Amino acid sequence: MIYLDANATEPLRPAARAAVLAALELTGNPSSVHAAGRAAHRLLEQARESLAARFGARPADLVFTSGATEADALAIYALGRGRRLIVGATEHDAVRTAATGAAMLPVDGQGVADLAALRVLLRDGPALVCLMAANNETGTIQPVAEAAVLCHAAGALLHVDAVQAAGRIALDLAAMGADSLALSGHKLGGPQGAGALLATPAAAALLTPLIGGGGQERGRRGGTSPLPAIAGFAAAAEAATGAEHLAGLRAEVERAAVAAGAVVVGAGAPRLANTTCLALPGVAAQTQVIALDLAGVMVSAGAACSSGKVTQSHVLAAMGLGALAGEAIRVSLPWNANAADVRCFADAYRTMATRLSRRAA
Repeated sequence: MIYLDANATEPLRPAARAAVLAALELTGNPSSVHAAGRAAHRLLEQARESLAARFGARPADLVFTSGATEADALAIYALGRGRRLIVGATEHDAVRTAATGAAMLPVDGQGVADLAALRVLLRDGPALVCLMAANNETGTIQPVAEAAVLCHAAGALLHVDAVQAAGRIALDLAAMGADSLALSGHKLGGPQGAGALLATPAAAALLTPLIGGGGQERGRRGGTSPLPAIAGFAAAAEAATGAEHLAGLRAEVERAAVAAGAVVVGAGAPRLANTTCLALPGVAAQTQVIALDLAGVMVSAGAACSSGKVTQSHVLAAMGLGALAGEAIRVSLPWNANAADVRCFADAYRTMATRLSRRAA
């Protein structure tokens, strides 16, 4: 079986596996004051310091969460209090669900946010703008730094869902000018179950807990810290040094798919090097996913949390793709992808496209 669904979850990195196993050997609760608790607390704070340094924040302004969905909600509910919400039209459902009633920031045909439209939307008073660093379905990289300048000039705050970008492109909270940043450990090659919200000092002061409890995370998120998951998260972030080495493999994927009749979605925009969205006219996305799975190749149709639903992608619909929005699959290369994986995909895709396109005709 060939796994090409890294944007759903990356394979566990060896460094992350080692960190998880080492953390499992510790018995103490990080909140306990005895020796075992202090040892666990040291490991927790080492992970916090490592992640904060990696992504441009102060350790005191990093809140560990169960994942990016919780981190997005924590930021939106706290930073959006008393502000209008403006959300990119291609944002992940974790953001769209938390930002109920938000105004939609349109994107162009490549999936890039319309900054002229953002200028207009920002005229109507204080706002919280949510703009992802890179899209999970197409890999389109958003102009976050430029959006941050516009937001701050208008007195607005900017929250960035950086789940797909983290570890694949350079990402620094301070450098990009965002007020907060959501991360997920398993999208970096760590274990599932840990994420983080990073904030500027001013934004961190606004955070209030979604989950109360014993005052963990400086009173901003209750619950015993999942130390093995957090340790693996930090180790994975250290090991994830970019995805540019996958650009050549992605080019081979796209050449094979286009030769078989596919259209590459968002090809005219800057994209993550590991991600491509391939539309096959006349063939439903779910049909393609199933056919490729039966051939031993695992890809997805849209976001993993929505891929079990037979619905049109809101991301591709916002890009104006029409019927193609329901006919596109996502191929996302993991950190350990190789040329043999791509050859297997090319063979399977060619066979699938020939058979299903003939049937559709």
